[in-house]
Amino acid sequence: MSEIMYVRGDATVPSVKGAKVIAHVCNDLGGWGKGFVLALSRRWPEPEAAYRAWHRDRARNDFALGAVQLVPVAPQVWVANMIGQRGIRTGSKGAPVRYEAIGTALGRLAGEASERGASVHMPRIGCGLAGGKWSRVEPLVTDRLVRRGIAVTVYDHGGGGA
Repeated sequence: MSEIMYVRGDATVPSVKGAKVIAHVCNDLGGWGKGFVLALSRRWPEPEAAYRAWHRDRARNDFALGAVQLVPVAPQVWVANMIGQRGIRTGSKGAPVRYEAIGTALGRLAGEASERGASVHMPRIGCGLAGGKWSRVEPLVTDRLVRRGIAVTVYDHGGGGA
């Protein structure tokens, strides 16, 4: 079985051939404006526009914790908006990260990536503004994606990660 490949670089610029999905975690409030999403928005307008429309029309779609929205941004490149955090602030219920929702979203992403023959590229999802710990997220990535034969690359930008 392969393992997660860790590299230093920008997850919005995967340097591999073939179909690629760039995965990241979004909140369930419709907020887009801090963290990794800023790098996505600098490269492509489509993921933000699709996420905001998905949230706005949530009464008529599957927008909820654990849901995944695949947005095409280039030939053979998609961005996976995964709803994996409740709200945006740490409060009495702890950090916004929801590990169960991330696990569910990664399971759904596995099917989409397999159908497309795509590798998956991501920052340390759920571990920035969502407040999660990579020691809890990494096993979910391994179980839901790597064990299904999907190549996964995790990008540490700049000075490193947790």
